[in-house]
Amino acid sequence: MCGIVGIVGKANACKIVLNVLKNLEYRGYDSAGLAYISNQKLNTLKSIGKLNKLKSKFDLIEKDVYDVSIAIGHTRWATHGKVIIENTHPIISENIAVVHNGIIENHDILRSKLEKKKVVFESTTDTEVIPHLLNLSIKNKNNFFDSCVEVINKIEGAYAFAAIESSKDQIFVSRKTSPLVLGLGDGFKVVGSDAQSISQIVSEVIYLDDGDYAFLSASKVEIFDKNNNEVDRKKINITSNVNFLNKDGFKHFMEKEIHQQPSVLINTISSLIQKGDDINISPEKLNIKENHGITICAAGTSHYAAMVGKYWIEKFASIPVNVELSSEYRYRNPVNTMYSSMIVISQSGESIDTLMAMREAKRLNLKTTAIINVENSTIDREADYSIYTNVGPEVGVASTKSFTSQLIVLLSIAMKIALFNNKINTVYYTDFIKNLKLIPNFMSKMLSLNDDFVKLAQSIKSSKNVLYLGRGLLYPLALEGALKLKELSYIHSEGFAAGEMKHGPIALIEEGLPIIMFLTSDGIEEKSISNLQEAMARGGKIFLITDQKVLEKVSNIDNIVLIPSFEERWNDIFSPIFMSIPAQLIAYHVARERGTDVDQPRNLAKSVTVE
Repeated sequence: MCGIVGIVGKANACKIVLNVLKNLEYRGYDSAGLAYISNQKLNTLKSIGKLNKLKSKFDLIEKDVYDVSIAIGHTRWATHGKVIIENTHPIISENIAVVHNGIIENHDILRSKLEKKKVVFESTTDTEVIPHLLNLSIKNKNNFFDSCVEVINKIEGAYAFAAIESSKDQIFVSRKTSPLVLGLGDGFKVVGSDAQSISQIVSEVIYLDDGDYAFLSASKVEIFDKNNNEVDRKKINITSNVNFLNKDGFKHFMEKEIHQQPSVLINTISSLIQKGDDINISPEKLNIKENHGITICAAGTSHYAAMVGKYWIEKFASIPVNVELSSEYRYRNPVNTMYSSMIVISQSGESIDTLMAMREAKRLNLKTTAIINVENSTIDREADYSIYTNVGPEVGVASTKSFTSQLIVLLSIAMKIALFNNKINTVYYTDFIKNLKLIPNFMSKMLSLNDDFVKLAQSIKSSKNVLYLGRGLLYPLALEGALKLKELSYIHSEGFAAGEMKHGPIALIEEGLPIIMFLTSDGIEEKSISNLQEAMARGGKIFLITDQKVLEKVSNIDNIVLIPSFEERWNDIFSPIFMSIPAQLIAYHVARERGTDVDQPRNLAKSVTVE
């Protein structure tokens, strides 16, 4: 996680750094800080907590640092070391300041060696070994360039960092696995953790490849690869989305992004269906082979999207699908026998677990497809084939519009493969596309039920535990609903397949325990209704979210949210997409009722770039 930024060659550098940090706060908000050079003297400003606290400190000195033209900054998600001022970046060693994202895996060994050389550590972070190593090397070599190269050859792990030295008008940057982007301005240069964060000050960027390091000055950028060869990297034009940090009248970014779904899903669908009535996805590029399966790998909410994708692909395309947690895949020594390809899912395109899983798949000679929202992200650049969700920046830490767009893409993949393999005919395929285009409007109808979910939230806001139930395509939605409630309200919640209740989880039910079930007419709704009756018999308080067809078969349930029905043929198939709205709104409103930080829940960050 953690967000880093640096700028050299532009007046008011400190304020610019502070503004970019605001764009990066989604990466961590435990603490924040900046370092700058003024008259060849290194200065720092740090604060615990969210960025507004650092800004308050900066406001007191702003007029005194206007002429400063070199600065680096950091917003922290704590890994090594508690959230205290000593562990707040930038981390200093005499005239060296470093901001760092990632983990230095051999920091204990390096720390021990440095302590034997009488180096005194002020923090408990793994980061601090970097400035101390730089400082010692510069004293020995008296050469900033050589010292920086020496240090990156000593550290191990996944990282991105930027360093400045008080006598140099240069920023040194290096990346291994964790992302870094260079921005090319007229007479100044910038580095940031992502392109969007710096898009308001530059229109041209360079994405560093894995293992690259670079020296930035006001007039030039020098980039070297992992073999120490100077290289040219592709320059890419970017545009700024100036509105992505505006709430547009909503109280929270998450609320805005929930309500954006009808409009942004139009973008997703339009990007998939660009010509006539055909899905713009290539089965050949997906590398679908006869008698071979697909592995889908993802983390968090994206993993639940993958689970839904498995149902769809197996149902329509008759291809076996293996769903894997990104963080587990490469550590269990996977065997490539029946799988020809891997689909990875990541909103940011930078999730380290998913990135490393994809690299493992490549090692096993699997073709890789990425379902991502951010073009030119690391996963995008390394995947063999990318499919973009096109929903724009997602600021709220809890994924909403990204999730539903991922579902749209996965269902489209399932249908395109099914047609390619002659598992469905063109009439069915065309009818699917016609109805897929109706999804955004149907999502608006779901959002019109907002008040019903406010009432549901008020009923469960004081609960210590909540269970979510679902079957078939809605089982992953039960898991997603439980995750959302955990993330935002800090209520312990679990999702279960309804049929599995009697195999153990039913022991958790006690008088008044809230049980939320997502249920549509899927052909086996009677089974799910029976599971509800079993829970009610043991004192569970049932909250049923269902359609009219199921409602006609239900009795003795007082808490029901009646949702509209989609076209009957597609109602069950599309249900995970539109049932996402209740899962999101319940969690959102419970969090509001409990007074938690909806957009920046404790201990979380948007982009997970550390293992």
